[in-house]
Amino acid sequence: MVSTIVLYRQVGTDKSSRRLLSTPGTEDILVPPEGVQRYSLGATGSVRQRSTVMTSTQKWANSRQYGDIQATEGQFPVTQNLTVVEGGTINLTCRVDQNDNTSLQWSNPAQQTLYFDDKKALRDNRIELVRASWHELSISISDVSLSDEGQYTCSLFTMPIKTSKAFLTVLGVPKKPKLSGLTSPVMEGAKIELTCTTSGSKPAAQIKWFKNNQEITGVKNKQESDDNGKTFTITSVLGFQGDRKDDGAIVSCRVDHESFNSTPQIAEQTLEIHYRPVVTILPSTPVPQEGQQLILICESKGKPLPKPVSWTKDGAELPDPERMTVNGRELTISFLNKTDNGTYRCQVKNDIGETSAEYILIINDPNALAGPASPDHALIGGIVAVVVFVTLCSIILLGRYLARHKGTYLTNEAKGAEDAPDADTAIINAEGSQVNAEEKKEYFI
Repeated sequence: MVSTIVLYRQVGTDKSSRRLLSTPGTEDILVPPEGVQRYSLGATGSVRQRSTVMTSTQKWANSRQYGDIQATEGQFPVTQNLTVVEGGTINLTCRVDQNDNTSLQWSNPAQQTLYFDDKKALRDNRIELVRASWHELSISISDVSLSDEGQYTCSLFTMPIKTSKAFLTVLGVPKKPKLSGLTSPVMEGAKIELTCTTSGSKPAAQIKWFKNNQEITGVKNKQESDDNGKTFTITSVLGFQGDRKDDGAIVSCRVDHESFNSTPQIAEQTLEIHYRPVVTILPSTPVPQEGQQLILICESKGKPLPKPVSWTKDGAELPDPERMTVNGRELTISFLNKTDNGTYRCQVKNDIGETSAEYILIINDPNALAGPASPDHALIGGIVAVVVFVTLCSIILLGRYLARHKGTYLTNEAKGAEDAPDADTAIINAEGSQVNAEEKKEYFI
């Protein structure tokens, strides 16, 4: 069998440590001070010749008769993958449930030894020992940078050497986003294009848009690699048309990333939209009546604010300045009369344009106002009208009947008196002619 002899050399004048002479494919490691037997054996196979460095370790080697060193059952290092935010601190822990005083070592992705048991091997002030025992070797790395990312190895120096890998992921924190592209004020109808940019994120961050805390969906993100080749710059462009309803709205872009605990990075701007005025006229009473006072309020909204209001009646100046007074946006008309009827217009303007609104005044006579009849009253009125109509018809028919009989009597009486020389003879002649009275009836129609 071919043996491999590992030689150690003294490091400086300090006898507390010695450095292992590199063999092909291995890195230098620190060897602990003399007298600590678990560090002393330097063979990596079946040892047939002693190391050229003979100290107290020779006694330990002789006691083992230079035989093969085997790991005990269950003697295996255990580690876990870790994630840390750039600039943070991380603990690397290697545990062994069963250990017969065998050494543990942490090495970085470049296979440089960081700690060999409780001895520091790499001069890096950010790396500190947390705990060193037979069952655990824990170290901490502070102010972690992106270059620290990679696979770390914990080695248990049994024969053969057993290792466990721990991958350290370093998250690049996105920088505060920058919002650009808005030039205030914006005219209504003009196109607005906002650009949100953040750099330094790893993995790539996500940008979301909001308007008054309502998310705007459908906006795409564009990512580019930074110069270091590890982080990303994210850009998102939001385009929309200026509208008066957006005046005063807060538009914000939010950067979401797994490196943030709870508070995301946000950049925001307030929109200022300029637009022509909108005008409405509000009367103080819905039904103006003669003799009352009427106040017309000209309400206008615009950006910038509209200038003073001008009032006209029927396209001309107000006809009665003594009763019609203007105070700011209010037109007051005292003691309304029928001559005040007409179309009143208020007109406002700002730097964007001008707008007007009209109000048609119709004076109502308070004595002529009557409330609409209810359905019950109308029904009762219809019934009364029918009753009156029937009654009148009955009276007319009865009158015609009585009039017909009365005409017959008068006619007969007159015929008896035509040929009689005196009143008695006229009566006798009238009685005698009753026989043919039916034949001589005279009808009045």
